[in-house]
Amino acid sequence: APVVIFGKNADRPRHEVQEVVYVPAAVHQPGDKVQCTYLEIEQAERTHAVVLSRPAWLWGAEMGANEHGVCVGNEGVWTREPLGEDEALLGMDLVRLGLERGSSAREALEVMVALLERYGQGGSCKEEPVPFVYHNTFLLADRVEAWVLETAGRYWAAQQIQEGSRNISNQLSIGREITAEHAGLRQRARSQGWWSGDGEFSFADVFSLTHQPARMEAAKARYHAGKELLRQHAGHITAETFMAILRDKASGICVDSEGFRTAGSMVSVLPQDPTLPCVHFFTATPDPSRSVFKPFVFVAGLKPTPQVRSPTFRDDPAKQIPRFQSTVDRRHELYRRHQAALELMERDQPSPPEP
Repeated sequence: APVVIFGKNADRPRHEVQEVVYVPAAVHQPGDKVQCTYLEIEQAERTHAVVLSRPAWLWGAEMGANEHGVCVGNEGVWTREPLGEDEALLGMDLVRLGLERGSSAREALEVMVALLERYGQGGSCKEEPVPFVYHNTFLLADRVEAWVLETAGRYWAAQQIQEGSRNISNQLSIGREITAEHAGLRQRARSQGWWSGDGEFSFADVFSLTHQPARMEAAKARYHAGKELLRQHAGHITAETFMAILRDKASGICVDSEGFRTAGSMVSVLPQDPTLPCVHFFTATPDPSRSVFKPFVFVAGLKPTPQVRSPTFRDDPAKQIPRFQSTVDRRHELYRRHQAALELMERDQPSPPEP
């Protein structure tokens, strides 16, 4: 039976802890507000049940799914639009807001771009006193279709995907195949002198920086490798295929460097047959090549899994102004056990044979 498969690695600062959190559906009162990572915004009338894989210090999520089989993940990009220093919505906040408020990938996208246009994106994406700021691109999927949403400041373009495969990797990748866009997108490009107004309009060509930061340059090879791995398996891609791709260190898809690593991974199987459940696999631990993907299914009467929840802190340095002036230990039980197991494995590596 045909399925849509969604997968993502969350590449984050090396020592950041990622937790997996279930938030039940809820009905809210008129006038209710919701405190996102930095910004308080108006709450929706109702929010869907969601499962989120997220850096433990913030409100939003790197990736997740909702009870309607919608999956969303984000990644950082730098574009010609200035970053701005002000705290606004994080791309990770938009991921959660889309999941909580959208009952399809398209609806989640509409929610996200409306909030982006209204509030803008910004604020530090790292639990450290020196800000680390980026703009975002997103992958959205449900049982029937997928979307790529790419942003630059409050401007955006989206591409609908109805067949084959599509990957994203820290760069603008929507060219001329734009399905929907910010009403003022082309006018903005013309007024800045980035586009002459002649010929076809390519979002990536017009909004990408001429000199890309090193991280984006490095990501080009990763983007092409991901595309190639998907092409090689075209026609018979399974959840296992995705897990193998996410575990691939040679391509750089599984990041393991001094400053950054894959902090959590997710693979979701979304059957087109609505009578079959969607299954969402999460590692809740770093380095998927040495982690187990554990399944999650939305059912009534879910049991909580405190093993993958990080502790909460009364005086959390992420919530006090000025922020991030001290550090706290956010490791959850599974993270600690996984860390201990990895250390044992490394200690027990057989030494090279004597010459």
